[in-house]
Amino acid sequence: MNLDLFSSVIKDGNVATHISDQAWHLEGFATALEIQLRDLLRSIIKQAPFRQMKTPGGQLMSVKMTNCGEVGWVSDHLGYRYQTLDPVSNLPWPAMPEEFKSLAKNAAATAGFENFKPDACLINLYPVGTRLSLHQDKDEIDFDQPIVSVSLGLPVTFVFGGLERSSPQTKIKLHHGDVVVWGGKSRLAFHGVLPLEAGEHELFSHYRVNLTFRKAI
Repeated sequence: MNLDLFSSVIKDGNVATHISDQAWHLEGFATALEIQLRDLLRSIIKQAPFRQMKTPGGQLMSVKMTNCGEVGWVSDHLGYRYQTLDPVSNLPWPAMPEEFKSLAKNAAATAGFENFKPDACLINLYPVGTRLSLHQDKDEIDFDQPIVSVSLGLPVTFVFGGLERSSPQTKIKLHHGDVVVWGGKSRLAFHGVLPLEAGEHELFSHYRVNLTFRKAI
């Protein structure tokens, strides 16, 4: 499916492309905050370093990750879930910075989701060659709240499908500062990213960082 088939509009001064029913691509929405986001990420990572988690089946995930917020997403032999303590340090996850919350809430509101209350931010680090297979975000309790995904660093191709794995898919090139918001009828849409291509970004080196905000509990 070609993105040219979709209409772009100006929403609150931002270019927003309608991907699917209640799913939007907000171009460059977070770019103005790039230095703040980078510095806050450095502080979070000092407290809760990136790590490679294992799937319930014992496979090592290629994406490195950590969390901030009231709860964090984890995966191990017990399954996928949210929990209040970092399993590495056995301490609470770093608090979600107010700048993170404000960004997520503003993006959600721009996409038509007022009163978004994120309590978890999954922070994924993508080295070159890393991909994320199609999946649904369904470990949360409240599906009435949207997902807000912020891209930083190297560009990547985002794949957005439907409620079935076999549903038609849209491929979207996400650049540094872009935000994707989906909820409502698209809340459980399958999505993923194609392998990250080699490159260099002035703030994030040879990596892509993805912040995914959710209302988990």
